[in-house]
Amino acid sequence: MSTITNESSRGVSDLFRDGRLQAIPRRPARREQLLDHLAETLFEPGRSYTESEVNHALRTVHEDCSALRRYLVIGGQLSRTRDGSAYRRADRAAG
Repeated sequence: MSTITNESSRGVSDLFRDGRLQAIPRRPARREQLLDHLAETLFEPGRSYTESEVNHALRTVHEDCSALRRYLVIGGQLSRTRDGSAYRRADRAAG
């Protein structure tokens, strides 16, 4: 199970103001750090989510939920069914 260290936790918190994500990071390493944080804090392991539920959760932090959803799937933090009807937080081994 991946955990966020105090240093990386501070780095992620720097991206937020008043609970809202100010911008999606362009640098891949920084974006991955954010996506790991979002997956761990917004989605329960083992639970299946509809696209609407994923969008709703992501909109609580940033208006561009479709970009965040796409990045989460591409980055491996969320998996989705082929038809896009269900999403799950991916089981990621610590690396």
